[in-house]
Amino acid sequence: MHSLHLKPGEHRRISKGHLWSFSNELQSVPKDIAAGETVKLLSSDGVLIGTGFYNPNSLISFRLLSRSGELPDKAFFRKKIDEARKLRTKIYPEEETNAWRLVHGESDGLPGLVIDRFGKALVIQSYAAGMDLHLPVISEIMQELFNPEAIVIRNESLLRDLEGIPRYKDIILGDPESAMQVIHDAGIQYQADLYEGHKTGFFLDQRENRRMIRKLAKGSTVLDIFTSDGGFGLNALHGGAAHVTMSDISATALERAAANAALNNFSNCDTLEGDAFEVLQQLGREGRKFDLVILDPPSFTKSRKNLPAALKAYRKLNKLGLQLVNEGGFLATASCSRHASEEDFIRAVQQAAQPLKKHLRQIYRSSQPADHPVLLSMPETHYLKFACFYVTND
Repeated sequence: MHSLHLKPGEHRRISKGHLWSFSNELQSVPKDIAAGETVKLLSSDGVLIGTGFYNPNSLISFRLLSRSGELPDKAFFRKKIDEARKLRTKIYPEEETNAWRLVHGESDGLPGLVIDRFGKALVIQSYAAGMDLHLPVISEIMQELFNPEAIVIRNESLLRDLEGIPRYKDIILGDPESAMQVIHDAGIQYQADLYEGHKTGFFLDQRENRRMIRKLAKGSTVLDIFTSDGGFGLNALHGGAAHVTMSDISATALERAAANAALNNFSNCDTLEGDAFEVLQQLGREGRKFDLVILDPPSFTKSRKNLPAALKAYRKLNKLGLQLVNEGGFLATASCSRHASEEDFIRAVQQAAQPLKKHLRQIYRSSQPADHPVLLSMPETHYLKFACFYVTND
């Protein structure tokens, strides 16, 4: 096994619990280390920091797996995955939901790996060259622990480009039919398309925040922008909304949202296809108003250098949304851009309200749910920001 040495002083962050070391923190590296190879990482004076994956093609050159020097064999992965499984089953009993994030990367000690469980199927995502090499044994463990009907690989993230590994998707167990799963969460059913749906097939990270929407939606007219499979809109209907309009740029997403509404016998809703910014502008020109506007956009930036442009987009989006909120109504808004801090995001919402002379009273602020845990020593694992505001005029 190759050994890598950090430059003097560069051990401090990873010694405090972080799991990454960057290429500019390493001393000279042997030329014959393959991408994803398991190596030892040592401080500049030769003290073992741990074992992990090395990738010469990535800015994140080293991802820590074990501080004791364990090797990533089948026993190692099974121990980590089983620990993650026990946490999820404790938090989410089967009668409450049959869908949760099983492995949340660094937060579960498995950097670069995401596994979502949907009913009797599993979806695996890898963001690291090292994890890619171990996907066969990880899939074997999944079959032993869960006996699933399907295992789907959704390795389509742009983050794989940064690792120098190709993007692809595949069904390695089962077929397209078994990759369609009906899941339930807090009394609502969803048809999840694990092969063609967004990300891993369904957005699980807003589950707790959707429940808050139920409290605000009773008797209200609701606009759900970036609805995807209808997660927020269906929870508004479950909470007693008078009518919900679900909007998305994807026609297939809206088909899934409408099918999910029918699956739950909800009829007081419609769909609106189009780019979110254009839809909001058109509704404004039409003079439309809603008691509750929900904004749940995709990430506006994947890098810190584009943060100013992302914050500008958040200001524009929330301004357009606020223009459609009735006096005494509510705005629910989210950001999943990891590089935008909670402070940055809330400031952008406030700046959106100022030219409209809207007063915002924050009544709820939250983040990602318990199956997407935050590793305190890695701020990067905290990405989701969500807040609800009571909106009044001057």
